[in-house]
Amino acid sequence: MKLLKIALLQIAPCGTLNENLEKGIGFCKKAKSLGADIALFPEMWSNGYRIYDRPVEEWISEAIPADGEFTSAFAETAKELEMAVGITLLEKTDGAPRNSMVLFDRFGERRLVCAKVHTCDFDVERNLGRGEDFYVSGLDTAAGKIKVGAMICYDREFPESARILMLKGAELILVPNACPMEINRLSQLRARAYENMLAVATCNYPETVPDCNGGSSVFDGVAYLPELEGSRDTCILQADGKEGIYIAELDIDMLREYREREVHGNAYRRPDKYKLLLDNMIEKPFIRDDRRQQSDV
Repeated sequence: MKLLKIALLQIAPCGTLNENLEKGIGFCKKAKSLGADIALFPEMWSNGYRIYDRPVEEWISEAIPADGEFTSAFAETAKELEMAVGITLLEKTDGAPRNSMVLFDRFGERRLVCAKVHTCDFDVERNLGRGEDFYVSGLDTAAGKIKVGAMICYDREFPESARILMLKGAELILVPNACPMEINRLSQLRARAYENMLAVATCNYPETVPDCNGGSSVFDGVAYLPELEGSRDTCILQADGKEGIYIAELDIDMLREYREREVHGNAYRRPDKYKLLLDNMIEKPFIRDDRRQQSDV
């Protein structure tokens, strides 16, 4: 497999859905001109994650269907450019809207639709519906086929998210994001890649967007190589705060060879010892009283 070129579209949103559509397609075309095989947007691109400092009713009304004109336009763009596209949106549903991503392959075929599982219920995201599962799909790119999963922003704070995606076969996790990427969150992403022996690509908004600072990144998950005496830095891309397209070249063959010989991921797990993770009857430490009931669901 050729090097997989992942374009992180670290770009600022506009004021309307149509403007975000136009700008998004324009940046997809620029990414393709730079040789990208996959283009990934930041979290909730359809409205720029503008859900703070506005009435809830106002931004909820901006929800759009996952199979509507907005996403269909990106499907056509993916097909036209022969480039996979991970587009994000505030998804309209029969219930509460969801924070979602739709992934199209290079033929414009929908390969993945997922919603944020761990919504930030301590804040305004309590008005969002939750995703119910983590999904993995085979993705046909110009560089070859790869198994791709996704987790959205706050999902990365739970090691179970990436672990489940690994167990379902993910080689690459796409992470749309909208928050400050500081040392601890970057460390989470590094750890998710290391412990699961997979690549993690995160796309954030630039520093011109409130409560964001750029810092989009890609960790390839390969910590050790036979020719190296010690470990290597798994970070193959770390963006600054400026708006732009940041491209990482991911060596999938190197990752696959690494997974065949190394000891992380699923190699020496003991699932029979993890039953406590699923036991909702025990008294849980370090759970805020106002969250105890929700955590038991």
